[in-house]
Amino acid sequence: MKIKVGVMFGGKSVEHEISIISAIQAIGSMNTEKYDVIPIYITKNNEFYVGSSVGEIENYRNIPALLKESTRVILVNDGGLVKLIRYPAKRFGSSYVDYIDVAFPIVHGTNVEDGTLQGFLTMLDIPYVGCDVISSAVGMDKYVMKTVLKDNNIPVLDCLCFNAKEYDCGNDEVVDAIEKRIGFPVIVKPVNLGSSIGISKADGREKLYESLDMAFCYADKVLVERAVQNLKEINCSVCGDYEHAEPSECEEPVNSDDILSFSDKYLGSGSSGGTKGAKVGGKLGGKLGGSKSGGSKSGMASLKRKIPAEITDEQKATIQKYAVDAFKCLGCSGVSRIDFMMDTKSGEIFLNEINTIPGSLSFYLWEPVGVPYSKLLDKMISLALKREREQEGITYAFESNVLEGVSLGGGAKGAKGSKM
Repeated sequence: MKIKVGVMFGGKSVEHEISIISAIQAIGSMNTEKYDVIPIYITKNNEFYVGSSVGEIENYRNIPALLKESTRVILVNDGGLVKLIRYPAKRFGSSYVDYIDVAFPIVHGTNVEDGTLQGFLTMLDIPYVGCDVISSAVGMDKYVMKTVLKDNNIPVLDCLCFNAKEYDCGNDEVVDAIEKRIGFPVIVKPVNLGSSIGISKADGREKLYESLDMAFCYADKVLVERAVQNLKEINCSVCGDYEHAEPSECEEPVNSDDILSFSDKYLGSGSSGGTKGAKVGGKLGGKLGGSKSGGSKSGMASLKRKIPAEITDEQKATIQKYAVDAFKCLGCSGVSRIDFMMDTKSGEIFLNEINTIPGSLSFYLWEPVGVPYSKLLDKMISLALKREREQEGITYAFESNVLEGVSLGGGAKGAKGSKM
């Protein structure tokens, strides 16, 4: 009997559209002999939709029309089975639509990748692919991530973090602090976004004000760190869990500027630098830009890159070790991509950030080491089911008689009594 996999994508995130591309790429590469794949689209209002058209990339050119011919559902755990129930319910007859055995979130950004969706799935008591709530949340918050990695002897850049209130009440003081404690040039970034959205470089006070203003448009906390000179960016993916994790091949993105931008990642038209690019399987083959390049429709797979990266064997081994160490100390599971910065003059290597659900699930970094996309997806689903089996042995209830003698005195208004 096939495993029913609910692939979830979209959501209330500025990376909504990239999530759609990543998910439909994955759907097209899943082994349909093992899995019954159910695409579940999450709108920007966090509504869930299913239907025969939800898994076709062309239909997202007109999302309102797609929703009209699809079915909105809610997820309900009914006797241990997570069902998709039509919403609003039918006045007559059954509102049952389908069920799923395992959830596969392929989402990017805030409100979905940051532990929010993972918490919802945990409450539903359904196995799900990828990082759990804590590792998702820590991986998304760049400041918290840095503190955890630094405490585990993984090199990261020192930084300053400011909230919107601090900046609104004293933007001059914030700029003064940055200039005094870090100096120029600096990189300014929202603390919890990906896809290079809201990130910019500032080489003086005037530009720093502009960078901070832009970053605060996307988040209420902003991180500032020094810009690495003589920069070379290196990325490495990791697949596994707390018990065993393996690194992929390393890549070197080719930037059009000092910072790898959203345009570099998703709107470039170059080939994918030695990979098979946007190759997808099944009925979607060719619909995301062909098997060798694919341009803007291919997600991260269309980025100009060098694979393998032009680094020494020693540098590669160091980066792969840091990648696996970071993956494990953050408690990650499934596939993540860890991005590094290298100063080519000094030879220093710094971990920049972790992408707990990377664009295109970084399949293009696994093909060069002999892992086809379908096998990578299979491994991710297996890890989700393994985690579910392990958690079945944990006790989540504690029997006590604490409620037997409770009296709130004033009824529902007894605030002191309610604290117990």
